[in-house]
Amino acid sequence: MTQTGQPAIRDYHLENWVWDRNSKPAEVLLSSTHEAAYFYIDPIIESTGTVAVRGTKGFADGEHYWEIVFLEPPIGTSVMIGVGTRKAQLKSKHYQYIHLLGKDKESWGLSYKGFIWHNGISKRYCDPFYERSTVIGVLLNRYKGTLSFFKNGVSLGEAFNGLNAVKEPLYPMISSSSTQTELELGARTCRYVTLQEKCFSKIRNSLQDTDSIDNLPLPRLMKLHLKML
Repeated sequence: MTQTGQPAIRDYHLENWVWDRNSKPAEVLLSSTHEAAYFYIDPIIESTGTVAVRGTKGFADGEHYWEIVFLEPPIGTSVMIGVGTRKAQLKSKHYQYIHLLGKDKESWGLSYKGFIWHNGISKRYCDPFYERSTVIGVLLNRYKGTLSFFKNGVSLGEAFNGLNAVKEPLYPMISSSSTQTELELGARTCRYVTLQEKCFSKIRNSLQDTDSIDNLPLPRLMKLHLKML
């Protein structure tokens, strides 16, 4: 881990994507920088369902890490962080309070209540987080096809795998069914591997287990590198 709590990604560089003003319902307002999103903040009109907002950049390859800061404590049925394709739903039906990210096969999400969702199926992943200023880190590795989460700099482990089978770009997403939900982007970084690393990753993903690496007709140092992936 780095001193800021984000995973150590070699040769990473900063990204500057923000929330997309054209990929959100009217119930979500954005700050002037488009880095903070405010859900159902009208003082008179309360929540009428579940809504989401998508990031301006989709990721087809590379390793990407970003952070979501809870400016207010999460409450209500669902507040979620995750990723989705451009087909992922941005709004539920009227007065439908659901876990929007992970509702179908187009998105993957983590609820503040500690459950992960995909294709309408959920499972316990971590302890709930209720505190204001909680920072949830998201690590999307499109080479390995994994999605992992961090809480306040501590890894919560791998949440999803098999995302390398998704041929479309995956976009950062957040959603909420609750009034006064306020979420802000923190660090955003990425890393793209070299051609050599891509070859190693391709070989490793084609193997059933690390034991079979010893049978490959490769130099010893290359075998060691494969076992470390």
